Amino acid sequence: MRETANQFIAQGWDVTVVTIADESWERDFGLDHTLSERVDPRVRIVKLPLVREDLETDIRKFSEDRALRPVQWAAAYRKKGMKDFPEPIYGGWKADLERAVTRIHQDRPVDLVLATCVPYVNMAAALHLWETARVPYAIDFRDGWSVDVIGGGEAFTPDSFSGQWERKVLENALSLWLVNDPIAEWYRERHPDLAHRIHVVRNGYDEDSVPAATRTPDPEAGLVFGHLGVVTSPPRILRAVLDGWELARQRDPLVARSRLEIRGQIGSGAAREANAHMEMIRQAQAQGQAVSFGGPAPKAEVPDIFASWDVLLLMIMGGKYMTSGKVYEYAATGLPVMSAHAVEHDATTVMTGHPLWTGAFGFDVEALAAAYSSAAKIAVEATDEDRAAARKHAAQYARSAQMGPAVRRLIAQADPAVTEPGESGVTSPSSSTHEVEDLSA
Repeated sequence: MRETANQFIAQGWDVTVVTIADESWERDFGLDHTLSERVDPRVRIVKLPLVREDLETDIRKFSEDRALRPVQWAAAYRKKGMKDFPEPIYGGWKADLERAVTRIHQDRPVDLVLATCVPYVNMAAALHLWETARVPYAIDFRDGWSVDVIGGGEAFTPDSFSGQWERKVLENALSLWLVNDPIAEWYRERHPDLAHRIHVVRNGYDEDSVPAATRTPDPEAGLVFGHLGVVTSPPRILRAVLDGWELARQRDPLVARSRLEIRGQIGSGAAREANAHMEMIRQAQAQGQAVSFGGPAPKAEVPDIFASWDVLLLMIMGGKYMTSGKVYEYAATGLPVMSAHAVEHDATTVMTGHPLWTGAFGFDVEALAAAYSSAAKIAVEATDEDRAAARKHAAQYARSAQMGPAVRRLIAQADPAVTEPGESGVTSPSSSTHEVEDLSA
C-alpha cells in the first residue's frame, strides 16, 4: 500500500490515504514506524478513530454484559457488525467510512478511489462515492473475498449476502487487482463478464529490504537457519517444522551444529506471544533444540537480519491460492530457501527456477528433515554466481516493478481529464498531513 501511494505521487497525483488511528493498529497487530519513514511526505493521511472493541483488554472498560457473559457478548458483537455489511466486526465501520470519504470529497474533490482489502468494508466506502458522486473506483483485492485462499474453493455462494455485495461492488469497478494468477483465474471464471478488468498485481519486495551482501557460511561453527514473518499458520505446521528440525539435528552433524532463529509476530491482539505457537517454541528451547525466538522485526532491520543468516526457512500455510508476502524478499536475498509449505502453492510458482531453492515437500516430518540437510548443503556449496543468479531470478518481483505498471494502467483507465499535467493539485514535500477525522458530528 505504501508503494501504491508513492507511485501515484510519482505520477503527479494528489493522494489522500484513509486509515485508522495508531492506537487501533497498536491494539490489533502493533506498529512498525520504520515503514512510515518512506511514505512520500506529500501524501495526506486521514486517521479515523475506529476501534475493535473486542480487542480491548482493560476489564475496567468492559460493559457488565461483556464481563458476565463474554462468549454471548462476542457473538452479539460480531452479529452487530454484519448488520450493514457482511463482515463480522468490521461491517460496523461502514457508515463511518462512508461519512469520512464524503467529507474528504467535499473538501477536495476526488477523481479516483482505490479501495484496498482487507477489511472488505473498505469497498463500501468506494461504492458510496460512486453512487452519490459518480467518482470512479478500483478494488485492490489482494487475496480476493469469495475464494477460500487457505482451504481452497468457494468462501461463499454468489447468491449469498456476501456474494451479492461482492458482485455489486465489482461490476462498477474500473479494475480489480489480485495477488496471483490462481486467484485472478478464480475471479475470471466467477465473473466472466468482468474478466477484462482483472489484473494480477503481486506483492513483490522492497529493494531496500534486501541485504547488500550475505555472510560466508562457516560449516565448522554451524549455520543459522532463520524464519522471518508473521506466524499465523495452524499450530500443526509449526509442530511439523520443529519436529523436522530435531530429526535433522539427530541425523546430520552440520545441522546439529546449527541453530534456528524465528523472528516476527506470533498472534494478534491479547494473544500476541501467548498461544500454542509460543508454547512449542519455548518447549523446544527448554529441550536444548537450538531454537530461539527474537520477537517482531522492524522493517529497517530486515536487511541486517537476512545478512546474519545462512538459510531462510519459508513456513507458510495454504495451497495454490496462497503466495505470502515474504517469499519475494526471501528469493531476492541470494540466500538458500527451504520451503515448509504445500507442494501445490503459489510460492512454488515464485520459487521455481531459483537456483538456491530446496523445492517444496509439504509437512511430512521425514521430508522436512531431509530439506534441512539439503538447504545446509546448498548454503555451504553456493557460489557467488549462484547467489547472483538467485537475485536475478527475483528481480522481476521488485515492488516498484509490480506496482508501477499497475498504477499507470489504472490512471489510463480513469477519465483523461483528471490526469492531464497541472490538474493534479500536488502539494509541496513539506505539506505532509496526518489528521484524525472527527466522526462525532
